[in-house]
Order: sequence, then C-alpha cells, then structure tokens
Amino acid sequence: MTTDIPKESLQLRSLIKSSGELELSLVSIAVPEPAPHEVLVRLLAAPINPSDIGLLFGAADMSTATSSGSAARPVVSAKVPDKAMKSMAARLDISMPVGNEGAGVVIAAGSSAPAQALLGKTVAVLGGAMYSQHRCVAAEQCMALPAGTTPAQGASAFVNPLTALGMVETMRREGHSALVHTAAASNLGQMLNRVCIEDEIKLVNIVRKEEQAALLRGIGAKYVCNASAPEFVAQLTDALAETGATIAFDAIGGGTLVGQILNCMEQAINRSAKEYSRYGSNTHKQVYIYGGLDLAPTTLTRSFGMAWGIGGWLVFPFTQKIGPAATQALKERIAAGLTTTFASHYAQEISLSQALQLDALAAYGKRATGEKALINPNKGL
Repeated sequence: MTTDIPKESLQLRSLIKSSGELELSLVSIAVPEPAPHEVLVRLLAAPINPSDIGLLFGAADMSTATSSGSAARPVVSAKVPDKAMKSMAARLDISMPVGNEGAGVVIAAGSSAPAQALLGKTVAVLGGAMYSQHRCVAAEQCMALPAGTTPAQGASAFVNPLTALGMVETMRREGHSALVHTAAASNLGQMLNRVCIEDEIKLVNIVRKEEQAALLRGIGAKYVCNASAPEFVAQLTDALAETGATIAFDAIGGGTLVGQILNCMEQAINRSAKEYSRYGSNTHKQVYIYGGLDLAPTTLTRSFGMAWGIGGWLVFPFTQKIGPAATQALKERIAAGLTTTFASHYAQEISLSQALQLDALAAYGKRATGEKALINPNKGL
C-alpha cells in the first residue's frame, strides 16, 4: 500500500438491537491491504436501491426516527414494532454494513495479473458494504468501466441492469413470449422498456399514476396501464390479449394486484378459447414477486383456472442458476450500454453523513419514482 492510503475509513452500519431499536451510524474501520487477488477501491458512488433500504431500515417504523450525535457522525434511532422483532431474530445485535453495489477508483491492487490490470481504473463493484469510503474486494467482483464513464454512471451497473436482463432471460427460458412489469416507471422499469424495445419484445407496464404512464410513453412504451384508473382491469386485459403476455414480475408484493394480473391473463386467453373448461385454460400463467413495496398480505381472488403459479424471484440466485458464462454475456451487454440502455438517474447525491439526516431518510425511504438517491462516500473530503 502507498502512503496516501488512509489507515481508517468510514462505513455506514445498521444495527437492530435486542431491545427493539434500530440504530444507524458511521463507524471507523481499518483499511486492509489487498491480498494477491484483491483490489482496494475508493468508492465515489453507491445507489440506494430498494433492496438496500430493506437491510438499512429492517422492520423499523421510520416514522419514529430520531437523530443524535454530531453533524459529521449522526446517529439515527427508530423503534422496531414488537410484532416485527421475530422477523429480525437472525440479525439482532449484529452491526451490519449496507450497500449492494457501487463504483470508484482502484487505488491499490494485489500482485495477481487480474488485480494489477485494474490499478488506477474506474470500476463498478458488486460485493456488499458499499456505503463505505473504501472497499477491498476480489478483482472478479469488479467491472472496468469504459473510458470516460464516471463513477456515478457506473454505480448501478449490476443490480438493475442484471435484473432487467434476467427478467427477459427468464421469460425466454420458461417459454413465454411477452411479459408484464409492475412499478414500471422506476429506474429498473425504464431500463426494462429500453431492453424490450431493442429486443422487439412486447412489454405491458403497470404504474400507479398518470404522470408515470406519460413518462413511459415518452420513452417509447406502447402498453401502459394505470392501476389507479377505473378502467384498469379492462385496459390490462386488452393489453394482455394483444401481447400474449403470460409472465409477470411484480415489485409490489402485497395487496390484490398479483391476483388481478392472473385473472386478466385468464380473461385475455379465454377470448380465443374454442371451448369451455371448468378448470380454466391450459395456458400456464406465472407471476414472480421480486419486491415488497406493499408489505400487506398478497390477496388472491381466484378466477384464473388451475394453470398458474406464483413464486419469488431474485437476480443473484438467477445468475447462479444460469452459470458464469451466461452471466458474463449479460455483463458484457451492460458494459456496452451503460450510458444508454442501462443508464440510471438520481434525484440527489449525498455524503455518508447526509444519508443519515432525517429529511434525506424520509425522501429516499419512500422508494418513490424519481427520488432515488446516490451516496458518494467520499463527498466533501
């Protein structure tokens, strides 16, 4: 390691205490020297994804959040409801680092050829604990960014792009020809639209507001249904009949939307049915839940026959399933389209200490379209 590399670094931590309290804070950690296969990255951008918020807040009621500490080292506390403590049992009294992905500059490298090849490069990184000023990771966890690409442009190079491509790949591998996506105006949803337009795949988008529908139509989406509109069920059924979509990826989770999608799929299929069956159509209809924007129970009103399925879907188990070669092909496509097809947009860039200010927590904690935040762990230094 060179002399300009600090001995200590700040890292954001989330702690659920057995007393029933969430504590968010910044802690000092030792900066390690890279092993032969590792690199040390000075992180300059890390997005706050919904999956990160799940770990950051846990089951805490953030309406109870209070702040203490100093401006440079704020400490946020919030109450975890008693009924939610059981779900937090596995992480009680464990101080956990947060942040799935990020980007920065490699400032030190181990002796191996792959590690040395990244020295001085701007890289995207996948490996957890990204809300840190420095992160030591295996060279294979890094993606060298194309020349001229900024850390902010490369910060979201893994989770959302791989998710969008993974959804399309799942659709193909399971024999479907078109798909449905909910919460479709998000950064991920916009990416998925661009992928489907490039690949000439029919995509049915479900949103909750008319301005979100307008946003998607503005980037070329053809099928957009507003779940809050009185004519939503009719709109969705028409779109499903026209596209033939029989697989959906749902970010909402709770409530009635999953059941509505399955029912509308069945209605769309039956428009061309040749005969009646008391068991419904033979066409399999599949909904994968990959998020939990609504934590209420998933409610089904079954009018969709017997050929259907509901399951969970996450991108990293999917990439493990398809193997390293297929995953590498997806990553190569991402690298080529990082500032176009897979571009992400952020409402604000904040420092580690700003990420623990109550107004910032309230803003990005809403997980609202257009309000995604980007942490620059070394901002202001």
